[in-house]
Amino acid sequence: MTTAIVWLRQDLRLADNPALYHACRKCAHIIPIFIDDPLPTSISQLGAASKVWLHHSLQALDSSLQAQGSRLTLRHGAALDVLRDLIASTGATHIYWNRVYDPASLARDKHIKETLKSVCEVHSFNASLLNEPWEVLKADDTPYKVFTPFWKAMLKYGIQHLPLPMPEHIPTPANLPESLPLNALKLLPTIRWDTDMMAHWQVGEHAAMQALHNFLPNGAAYKDDRNLPAQQGTARLSPHLHFGEISPRQAVYHTEQYLAEHPAAESGLRHFMQEIGWREFGYHLLYHFPHTVAQALDSRFDHFPWADDYDAVLQRWQRGQTGFPIIDAGMRELWQTGWMHNRVRMIVASLLTKNLLVPWQAGEQWFRDTLVDADLASNVFGWQWTAGCGADAAPYFRIFNPILQSQKFDPDGEYIRRWIPELQGRDNKQVHLPHELGDGLRDYPLPIVELGGSRERALAMFTQIKK
Repeated sequence: MTTAIVWLRQDLRLADNPALYHACRKCAHIIPIFIDDPLPTSISQLGAASKVWLHHSLQALDSSLQAQGSRLTLRHGAALDVLRDLIASTGATHIYWNRVYDPASLARDKHIKETLKSVCEVHSFNASLLNEPWEVLKADDTPYKVFTPFWKAMLKYGIQHLPLPMPEHIPTPANLPESLPLNALKLLPTIRWDTDMMAHWQVGEHAAMQALHNFLPNGAAYKDDRNLPAQQGTARLSPHLHFGEISPRQAVYHTEQYLAEHPAAESGLRHFMQEIGWREFGYHLLYHFPHTVAQALDSRFDHFPWADDYDAVLQRWQRGQTGFPIIDAGMRELWQTGWMHNRVRMIVASLLTKNLLVPWQAGEQWFRDTLVDADLASNVFGWQWTAGCGADAAPYFRIFNPILQSQKFDPDGEYIRRWIPELQGRDNKQVHLPHELGDGLRDYPLPIVELGGSRERALAMFTQIKK
């Protein structure tokens, strides 16, 4: 009798799960496992907010497996050691997994495959991307560094794939291996600050698909509404995609199905799929330029004169106490919900890296710890883009003015008032400039930096490294 271990990582779903699907078709017994691997960039070793989401996502996946007569086996330890132990104790003949793409995991998985292929069959699949990072290249077989030609090449290569169905049956051995209890993974904090955060979310495969279907009827307005932080103009799929509760192939497939019946939504939903393309681009860059996890893609920034002593301003930024309402609203939204509107992410990152001259790595690390969708590829790509040191980066002279940004994208101050109660009594003009147009605020801080002067300072420093 053939027995397959299905090693689940960032693919916490039953539908469109290639590893699970092919294992069920080939093997008589299936053992689904999740390994709490201490490898630094593995999914269970990332930030505190992501760990909380992971706890609930594993719980939801186990419930789905139990409905199929199976269950999830949880183990802790180095993945190779755990897999060897399971092979020995279960007599497994096959191992199936879906690929992950951070540099450390790629190296680990390659070593595991080489080590174990002499004792069992090892199969890996793409479950996280529309296409593999090595499939879409320029004519000279080099990777893209600019999004628009990358996306055109993606469209030409093909982004529509028929998602795999959920297995009709998961054949389960009579004696599944012993599993750690979920709480033994210690993904939840000791002081339960996470309860309020998770009140904003539904977790798991069913919730992910429901979020997509709730979004699609409003997708016609996506191109414009996605810039308005006070509105629910985005799909909010990012944490579901990060943990693999839904695949990008499912998202594109169901969007195309909706468009076939609602062609009037074409412009908005094509733009939505392009945003999925930006996620793909982040993985493309991470795969081809793995050093960008910690270093700028633009090597000129290796010599950028960042601030030396920035702890105090970094802490004010983290706590939403910069004195710029759109910035502080975003940072408080992040702290309370584990998520931040994408337009606001760009604004807060611009202030930190350009006006305050704090290295982009410090902001990226804070986001990695506090975001429930802290996807390594997207997070690094986004921070380098805003800081001006990555692929297809915003020109360095593009420094977001937080006052103009809030006046343009939150004109009525609805988003600001939602997260900054100190400003709830201010009128629409005062809410953007509380200290200039108001009668003085004792409970809201003065601006952390002068925008005009700090902008000129940043531009002068960039001129130094251009030479």
